Amino acid sequence: MSDDVKINRGLKGVYFERSGVSDIDGAAGELSYRGYSIHDLAAQSTFEEVAFLLIHGELPTPAQLADFDAALRSARTLPPQIHDIIAACKHGHPMDVLRTAVSALAALEPDSQRTGEDAFIENGIRLIAQVPMIVAAHEAIRQGRAPVAPDPELGHAANWLWMLKGQEPSANAARLADVDFILHAEHGSNASSFAARVTIGTEANLHGAIVTALSTLAGPAHGGAAEDVMKMVREIGAPENAAAYVKAKRAAREAVTGFGHRVYRREDPRARHMREGVRRLGEEMGAPEWYAILQAVVEAMQPYARHGLNVNVDFYSGVIYQLHGISMDLYVPIFAIGRMPGWIIQCIEQQRRNILIRPLTLYDGPQPRAYVPLAGRN
Repeated sequence: MSDDVKINRGLKGVYFERSGVSDIDGAAGELSYRGYSIHDLAAQSTFEEVAFLLIHGELPTPAQLADFDAALRSARTLPPQIHDIIAACKHGHPMDVLRTAVSALAALEPDSQRTGEDAFIENGIRLIAQVPMIVAAHEAIRQGRAPVAPDPELGHAANWLWMLKGQEPSANAARLADVDFILHAEHGSNASSFAARVTIGTEANLHGAIVTALSTLAGPAHGGAAEDVMKMVREIGAPENAAAYVKAKRAAREAVTGFGHRVYRREDPRARHMREGVRRLGEEMGAPEWYAILQAVVEAMQPYARHGLNVNVDFYSGVIYQLHGISMDLYVPIFAIGRMPGWIIQCIEQQRRNILIRPLTLYDGPQPRAYVPLAGRN
């Protein structure tokens, strides 16, 4: 039988379901949400609008957006026990703390146990609002400060920066955070979204699926690129060192972080929007050298673009967070903040035509053999 079975390791190239959420054309370097180009959404939309689009399938009317935004703002609350839980594990990695807090929410909020599409939407809205609160509260608590209360007058991205830093961000900084969340909001059946679907396939609740997704995103092969890029930029130190750095990496057959993608063979379509944002924010913050280093690396990597080694979205994200003075171990939790709507709609889609996801593994172990009692084994 084994000769007749084709193994697709990592399920590469395997379609397991239909989805009406995001369309990725890796060869052309294109991405759309619900039929809308990521370029139009990044240039003209807001995270709240994109979250509504992903979850409900259509762009909202002004009245619908106002109601959705109001629901998000009113959901900016956490049970008081969550701060106690964060304090108890404050020295842990932020992804571990975030996962633990979301799991605790499932036990502390009775509505989290409800299933069905309406319940998933209600719980999803609450989680979209709560996840950035958890990340910001952990950062405050581990620094010995009291968590900053959310500001009901600020939008989602601006409020996140307010809670994290305790000062209202500039319009430019808030808009760039908004675009960052839009670009990370959804990306098909990536590892964490697939893991969330597997959990929903067992008829688990939404909180359980989000815990699964967070656990999967925490792996460096999935969510760690932005942090690795920042480490690389610090190692390079100056634009004039970039060419030699790339040459040494290629000679050693080592990857240059931030280049290449499992799906895209051309430049990641999300990257261009982060590139300009880094340039503007670097000038605003008085640190244009970070952008200069990034662009020097891009130039040095140009000869390898024909091999599919093009810049991806995470190449620029880390420097944006660095400019805000954000700790590197918060980069993956920030990714999670943006990805929440995508995980939620993936879970909703899975639930609509639910089936237990149960692939096979081809056995290649020992053939049938006789059992030897313990006394007879030497």
